[in-house]
Amino acid sequence: MTLGRSVQGRAIDAVHISTAGARRTVLVVGCVHGNEPAGIAVARRLERSRRRGLDLWVIEDLNPDGVAARTRQNAHRVDLNRNFPERWRPLGQPGDQQYSGPHPLSEPEVRIAYTLIRRVKPVVSIWFHQPVDVVDESGGDLAVERRFAKLSGLPLRRLTRYPGSAVGWQNVALHGTTAFVVELPPGRLAYGDVSRYARAVLGVAR
Repeated sequence: MTLGRSVQGRAIDAVHISTAGARRTVLVVGCVHGNEPAGIAVARRLERSRRRGLDLWVIEDLNPDGVAARTRQNAHRVDLNRNFPERWRPLGQPGDQQYSGPHPLSEPEVRIAYTLIRRVKPVVSIWFHQPVDVVDESGGDLAVERRFAKLSGLPLRRLTRYPGSAVGWQNVALHGTTAFVVELPPGRLAYGDVSRYARAVLGVAR
């Protein structure tokens, strides 16, 4: 289903997979920074899953304009992961690596994610980034983050918590839910790595 459109009019789609026996709603975002697209392959693999016990929402690409241009930011030159409401503050100028936009929720791509999360209230949200190769202790349920790290084979580390981030907003706004960042390694993922990360998502989703 199409949730909305980017600054340049590209569709931002979500796939909803619902099978019998689901215990929790999970959201996966494959890409938010356009120059960090490796998670799109993981998202696409998940879209084909029909295992029992899933209530899974998948957004392959929240920043299609950035992916097309191979830029971190969207077409307004805003870092989407600094544009969410929690602790938002002005950062940089248009085109700067972490420019946070003129105000929180100024970007259509961010409003799309914000609206979906408020509507479906995922118990777990996983946002893929690159290239640090870790699972971030992002401020939600540490047990969930630890489980994903164990299943994926990535180390668990606490990275810097930035203002205006998607996971920072959800972890405050939706009490009792867990949103966290998975930093994939640089470059394209091998087939086996895509499968491993997809299995890790399914492991925390069920």
